[in-house]
Amino acid sequence: MTDRRRFLQGAAALGLSGLAPPGASASGSPFMLGVASGYPRPDGMVLWTRLVPDPAAENGGMPAASVSVEWEIADDPAMARVVRRGTAVAEAAWAHSVHAEVAGLEPDRWYWYRFRAGGQASPVGRTRTAPAPGAPVEKLRFAFASCQHFEQGHFTAYGPMVADGPDLIVFLGDYIYESSWGPRVRSHGRPEPHTLAEYRLRYALYRVEAPLQVAHAACPWLVTWDDHEVDNDYANDIGEDGVEGEAFLRRRAAAYQAWFEHMPVPPAMAPQGPDARIHTRVPWGRIAEFFVLDDRQYRSPPACPRRGRGGSLTVDADRCPALADPERSLLGRGQESWLLDGLATSKALWKILAQQTLMARRNLKAGPVPRVWTDGWDGYPESRRRLLAGIAERAVEDVVVIGGDVHMFAVADLKPDYEDPASPVVASEFVTTSVTSQGAGQKQMDGWLPANPHLKFLGPQRGYARMDLSPGQARADLRAVSAITEPEAPAKTVASFVVDRGKPGPRRVPEVD
Repeated sequence: MTDRRRFLQGAAALGLSGLAPPGASASGSPFMLGVASGYPRPDGMVLWTRLVPDPAAENGGMPAASVSVEWEIADDPAMARVVRRGTAVAEAAWAHSVHAEVAGLEPDRWYWYRFRAGGQASPVGRTRTAPAPGAPVEKLRFAFASCQHFEQGHFTAYGPMVADGPDLIVFLGDYIYESSWGPRVRSHGRPEPHTLAEYRLRYALYRVEAPLQVAHAACPWLVTWDDHEVDNDYANDIGEDGVEGEAFLRRRAAAYQAWFEHMPVPPAMAPQGPDARIHTRVPWGRIAEFFVLDDRQYRSPPACPRRGRGGSLTVDADRCPALADPERSLLGRGQESWLLDGLATSKALWKILAQQTLMARRNLKAGPVPRVWTDGWDGYPESRRRLLAGIAERAVEDVVVIGGDVHMFAVADLKPDYEDPASPVVASEFVTTSVTSQGAGQKQMDGWLPANPHLKFLGPQRGYARMDLSPGQARADLRAVSAITEPEAPAKTVASFVVDRGKPGPRRVPEVD
């Protein structure tokens, strides 16, 4: 089956029209990067597009002038019953991107939308509103994914993900990769980006991928970033190669702007130079509230770095006293307080922490002294303890943490103190594997389990995770694709777990595809 046929079949199943894979659009179409929506509210959402007739051109093939773009939203796939329309300005300074905030819609229902510019219409996308505040909701299905290295595979996971029919997709970081490493099935074709123009080209390369365009057009997204949107293992204003301060912040400013230009996020998330507020709360009726976190921008410098370098290390905890420094934070003290206050006041049945990586401790060797990787929560153990102890002290129930980054499936009990066998389980964790990025093998993962009894499952496949919420239970299905060397492959559930309300800690149940 050709890429075009696969793409159009997926689009047709969702009632989407006008979609076409890269290269199939009419010559000069300004909508080569597709359409997207995000951050649903009970009365609306954000609609996104970027005018790019030539994804390989440094300016997207657009003139220097800003362009007026019309948008319309309908309650039918044929766009016959338009219920809202408006006009946005695609500013040249923001790469002719559009972030239209729609309001005045009905809660808890599906809509379809499109854009018009230069006498041409965009593909039709599908989106939806959230339920009304406090409204009873019997179910919510969302998928979550992370780590899609273009060179290491095709974005195969999005086909099965869309077929699962999620209400929402949550992307947890590493939407692009700035660097080249590992096995390759194709090439970025350009060196590592450092400037705004270079980051824009990298996003355009990823955005023309047909499965990714279908997934963006299928339902609204929530997104956060991780390190590869800027530089591997960066921490606040310190890059992997040791560049720091103003020099690194210039690169961060370019990367943050390009991220904003290509994500369906609210205009309020537009960066101001190297700074952008992206952590936020997104409620879904009574059943859930998403706390979308940022673990890169505010974090303390890495512990025990190599001389003249930034980035991560694997260290024995007793050889790195900085790990125990109570002042160090992964989220920054301000975001930590914001999160704990929000959890304590949330009225949702399920509190979903959408963050980047594995929160549970992963001791990499057996023995009395843990060996840990310093770029994740294990590099900030006191920050983790404060958060999980704060959840316990505030008696916050039914917290589910979702993550990515580590290129493996992981399921875990979350405890404030992993050194204390009596420390209570206060939350549940589900980590999705990567869409494409290379990870460890099963033999290596099996070797970690004896030193980590709180880890319920580790798996090396590529794919995504699917979560179904009901008032009484949260169910996570870990979905693996059979191959990433081809654009299309089936997915199967490799493990399923549930969390019962009022009983923190995942328990395994039979798999369901």
